[in-house]
Amino acid sequence: WIEPANTSEESTSGPNQRMTRYQILTLISMASVNFSSMICYSILGPFFPNEAMKKGASQTVIGLIFGCYALCNLMGSLVLGKYIVQIGAKVMLISGLFVSSGCTILFGLLDRVPEGATFITLCFIIRSVDALGFSAAMTSSFAISAKVFPNNIATVLGSLEIFTGLGLILGPPIGGWLYQSFGYEVPFMALGCFLFLMVPFNIYILPTADPTKDSFFRLFTRLKIVLICFAIFTLSSGLGFLDATLSIYAIDKFDLSPGYVGLLLLGLSLPYCLASPLLGIVSDRFPSTRPWLMVLGGLSTATGFWFLGPVPILQIQSQLWLLVFMLGVIGFSLSMIAIPTFPEILNCAYENGFEEGLSTLGLVSGLFGAVWSIGMFCGPTLGGFTTQQLSFEWAASVQGGLAFLAVSMAIYLSYYTHFNTVSPAFDTNDATDG
Repeated sequence: WIEPANTSEESTSGPNQRMTRYQILTLISMASVNFSSMICYSILGPFFPNEAMKKGASQTVIGLIFGCYALCNLMGSLVLGKYIVQIGAKVMLISGLFVSSGCTILFGLLDRVPEGATFITLCFIIRSVDALGFSAAMTSSFAISAKVFPNNIATVLGSLEIFTGLGLILGPPIGGWLYQSFGYEVPFMALGCFLFLMVPFNIYILPTADPTKDSFFRLFTRLKIVLICFAIFTLSSGLGFLDATLSIYAIDKFDLSPGYVGLLLLGLSLPYCLASPLLGIVSDRFPSTRPWLMVLGGLSTATGFWFLGPVPILQIQSQLWLLVFMLGVIGFSLSMIAIPTFPEILNCAYENGFEEGLSTLGLVSGLFGAVWSIGMFCGPTLGGFTTQQLSFEWAASVQGGLAFLAVSMAIYLSYYTHFNTVSPAFDTNDATDG
């Protein structure tokens, strides 16, 4: 690991050492990035789908508006992850925050444009540019965190998920309340300005590291990484599906206001926020549990989606308390999937000859962000289409099926890992092993 050039104390520490000043400042900076980015992302859920329908957008188009964000995030993560060394992690992070803040403010002005094609086109353009800014901020955030805390990656990422969760928790109720009280523009203006304030804050607080160039990425040639990526895909597609469909379903089914829909989403984000740091500590102290955390998380996620509607073949009547409870189950189980994935991919990269440095961290961060974005594209687009053609209940059942498929793959991954552990003669670098 390369020490930052500006101070001798800024070296990475072991798991039992106290954090250096450099690490503390980095942790504060990453927490602010996670919180501010996610609160601006999550404010759309309670009211935008319904507002877009008033402007002439169908359920499928609304899903595509959410999905295009993920598609551009995918492309941005791949490109920026590869060139993070040339651009610089700090420059990438600051630039991403600046772009996202401007796009959030512009999105708040869309109620002034004509309905129909003009409104829909501008939604796609602004969301796409916003996604590039978001991918820059989050890709550099993952890479910097993993570089500064190499011995405690899961613990640190789990702790940072508290602030990701807080952004997801506070965004919907704050957005819903501001929308009900002041109209469409105010939520975006207020939170866009808040995100803009994070730019000078991070310029001042985040120290600059002196990175080194690293190896070219060949991550997808490893079967283990492919299976983990599918687990990440099911995680993000489930979240994207809920972003695009849950608010309309809750308003129609239970006659809830946008403000109450924002509170409803607490059932998803609060368990995720609370469970993530604990699961990060467990993942770091007991690395062998990571595959099984993904197994249990996938199984719980599948169950949660199947009972969210619930699935029509069960002949169970939809009730508000059951919806809230299943959102809590999904939120907790998603954290079981999310936390172990990044350190597992990173360990696999190191085991297959990738050098320890910012370049590899950038590639892994970019891959994580890209797969996450694929799920965030497929979740709302396919989920919105399935909801429009069939029903929310059937669309949620499909998401549960994807999670169950991830469980099957995770079980295979756990068996595969155990087989390699107990069979030293097995050639782990063979082309067929992944």
